[in-house]
Amino acid sequence: MSTQYSPREMLEKLISFNTVSDRSNLDLIHFVEHYLAGWGVSSVLVPDETGEKASLHARIGPEVDGGTVLSAHTDVVPVEGQNWTRDPFTAWEADGRLYGRGSADMKGFAATVLAKVPDILTADLRKPVHIALSYDEEVGCFGAGPLAQDILAKGPRPDLVIVGEPTNMRVVTGHKGIAVLRTTIRGHAVHSSQLHRGVSAISAAAKLITWLDGKTAENRAKADPDCPFEPPYTTLHSGTITGGQAHNITAQHCEFATDIRLLPEENAESWINAYRSFIETDVLPDMVAVSKDCRIDVAELAYVPGLQEETDGEAEMLVRRLTGDNARNVVVYATEGGIFQHHGLSTVVCGPGSIDQAHQADEFIELAELDRCSGFLDDLLQGMS
Repeated sequence: MSTQYSPREMLEKLISFNTVSDRSNLDLIHFVEHYLAGWGVSSVLVPDETGEKASLHARIGPEVDGGTVLSAHTDVVPVEGQNWTRDPFTAWEADGRLYGRGSADMKGFAATVLAKVPDILTADLRKPVHIALSYDEEVGCFGAGPLAQDILAKGPRPDLVIVGEPTNMRVVTGHKGIAVLRTTIRGHAVHSSQLHRGVSAISAAAKLITWLDGKTAENRAKADPDCPFEPPYTTLHSGTITGGQAHNITAQHCEFATDIRLLPEENAESWINAYRSFIETDVLPDMVAVSKDCRIDVAELAYVPGLQEETDGEAEMLVRRLTGDNARNVVVYATEGGIFQHHGLSTVVCGPGSIDQAHQADEFIELAELDRCSGFLDDLLQGMS
């Protein structure tokens, strides 16, 4: 038999694994795998292409279709440049809070679910409970897609998914999607006194960023006042830019990153196609007319679909019944919920802790939130038994 942990004890253990997204998460995944095996629960690992990271899927209960997926990501954001009071990867308690990187986002949910494994095993389940832990959510939700595909391919097929991002146990039924782009521009370098013979990659970038900003302004002007999101429209934002060699040389190179935060009913492809069309028709021809070496490349780095509010969604109805929360709650940040829904699974986002603490120095979760989540899972198991 495996060691029995309280949610707090399990959270302390999970925090101790440094799973910043640029590192392997395998130490944490293997710990969970061995912990589950100690309770007689087998796990399936879904590795990434490098073999340095993996998602984990475990099923407890009858081998029948239906049941609930309890989903969490294992990676956390970096701590460099933040003013932490103590070691971010050694949990500490103060004033009813447990501090440490990932405590709120979102190892608190994972810890509570894992601590409940003995209770899940003793419940007389009519349908199974699925535990799903992913990698690389923070850098593009790269692990959730292969994980969802593996769950569906191997079966049995679950009914619904609860993604335990920190919502203070509110039921979140919608969120925006995100597409991340990298635009790389090759210009033609000449002395700036002979500007007519050169092509500035920075000037081309300025035209493209102006177009992106203009689309955001158009969306703002025609925003639906009944849209529940804040802001209530799709935004196109360029967050980083590099380029140029000197003030008196037309820039041969420029590169910038853009994220598009989409309303959930919209798709990234239409926006990206419009962007590429503007490049091909309005910007690139003038560049190539000066030098055929000029080019503009757009790389699609990540895409997470939005979570759409479901009509009579099974996940929503269940979690509202368990929490008593009947308010309309949506968020503007993306989660893996959109990916599970994209794969045909009814999905909501509901978990302990506050998003206000996510990514912050001295990140914490209220211990009372772990208790609330634990009670929520007890009610879930009772309803499934």
